[in-house]
Amino acid sequence: MSDVTLNWVALGVTVILFAGIAALSVKKKAGFTTRVLLATVLGIGMGVIFKGHTDYVAAFGTVWSNVISAIVVPLLLFSIIASITNLGESVRLRNIGIKTIVLLLLNTLTAAAITLALALAFGVGKGFQYTLPTDYQQREVPAVIDTIVNLFPTNLAANWSENQVVPVVVFAILVAVAYNAAGSTDRARAAIAPFKAFIDAGNVVMSRATQIVVGFTPYAVLSLIAAAVSGSDVAALLPLLVVLVVAYIAMALQMFVVQPLVLAAATRLNPVYFFKSFWTTGVVAFTSESSIGTIPVTVRQLRGAGVPGDIASFVAGLGANLGMPGCAGVWPVLLAVFAVNAQGLAYSPAQYGFLVVLALLVSIGTVGVPGTATITATSLFAAAGLPIPFIAISQPISQIVDMGRTALNVAGAANTAVVVAASEKQLDEDLYYQRKAFAEEEEDAIEAFRGTIAGVTSGVPATAASSSAGAVGVSAASVFASASSNPLDFTPGAVLAGQGEDLCGVRLPVKSGARHSEEK
Repeated sequence: MSDVTLNWVALGVTVILFAGIAALSVKKKAGFTTRVLLATVLGIGMGVIFKGHTDYVAAFGTVWSNVISAIVVPLLLFSIIASITNLGESVRLRNIGIKTIVLLLLNTLTAAAITLALALAFGVGKGFQYTLPTDYQQREVPAVIDTIVNLFPTNLAANWSENQVVPVVVFAILVAVAYNAAGSTDRARAAIAPFKAFIDAGNVVMSRATQIVVGFTPYAVLSLIAAAVSGSDVAALLPLLVVLVVAYIAMALQMFVVQPLVLAAATRLNPVYFFKSFWTTGVVAFTSESSIGTIPVTVRQLRGAGVPGDIASFVAGLGANLGMPGCAGVWPVLLAVFAVNAQGLAYSPAQYGFLVVLALLVSIGTVGVPGTATITATSLFAAAGLPIPFIAISQPISQIVDMGRTALNVAGAANTAVVVAASEKQLDEDLYYQRKAFAEEEEDAIEAFRGTIAGVTSGVPATAASSSAGAVGVSAASVFASASSNPLDFTPGAVLAGQGEDLCGVRLPVKSGARHSEEK
């Protein structure tokens, strides 16, 4: 058969498999996790059988990835403003921010230290025969002052279109703080009540939109796994097999040993329930290779595990840009040791230890910069005086490693959110331990939402209050109620899935069928 014919056959088989997954949901009442697991297995099979002929299958991935990426900014904008305006306390916001930043950076530091120890133990790079590429185009590393300036919003529309999360988070916090400051009197609160109603209604709508898109995750997983397996070149991986194995060992230790220990020590919670709640999120991150694109899934799973919406949105958004243990901890340190050993350089223990410190510093200096893995590695190599073209040698394993890097980044942010919520005594342990369903919590949220509307309209004339709270608040709450009867058991719909240009946590939409590695 010709390549085009095989692509069409693969597409036809994929559609049939999609129909089977949908039938399992409708007729057999298969749960969301079961469908995702089945999609993973089917995707591997599709990639093996139709190796090199999954271009059309990847089109489903492009659609899903683009749509879920489009949801990220409005979801964070509405949810953060709504949460902080409900909060109304700058002290708690400050505490949450400090704890989040410290924990995220600690995540990066421990990941870098573990990677250094493993890389030295395995002798990564020793005896490696290499030829440095002469056509390597070095990624530009922005100056620290430019990075700091770019963290703040300039043009919200531009930030939105480019999925620049940090400026949007800063803008949302500014608006929310301004709202709280403006509502110092009953008359002032009455004047700004329509704005509050609009934000709360928008938050409800975006929550529903997220639920709809996330419902297509099993189809996305099948498509993404099939494309990843189909595009893998085993022969090109063999010379770098040790690097690949060490990378995954380091990421596994960070995710399944260090993070659970931090969670247990800081909160006395059983980490097993964390993994029960976030297994699906990890699969989405692993297959989509996008921390940013996974934010909507992460926020919903965090809320389902008992984390309040304000903490879930804030930490998930910040964690997709700061303290990324996979992209800023594991990868740059591993490549640095690889380069040192391959060249036979005599590094002292102090110099090796300094690589970990550099990794932490450059991770802070590149917050919000697209292509985190490449940028942090380039920055680390430049600071340590290592030949930057060595980064290009890792090209054959870049995409495979990035799947694990992204999963680790997302898991680190989710773990941080649970710890922060527990430290603030805001974690609902009944939800965390799955003693009650998230649907019941949503009913409570509806009542709290109505109470918020009633509170912000206090002092408003009866007619205005009725119009504002009734027309906007109650109707929005009704939408919320109808949308959230069982938000964690998603119902499948149209056939969609996701693919795009990997930027280690920042996935840029590309045309259907086109797949690019982040390291290119």
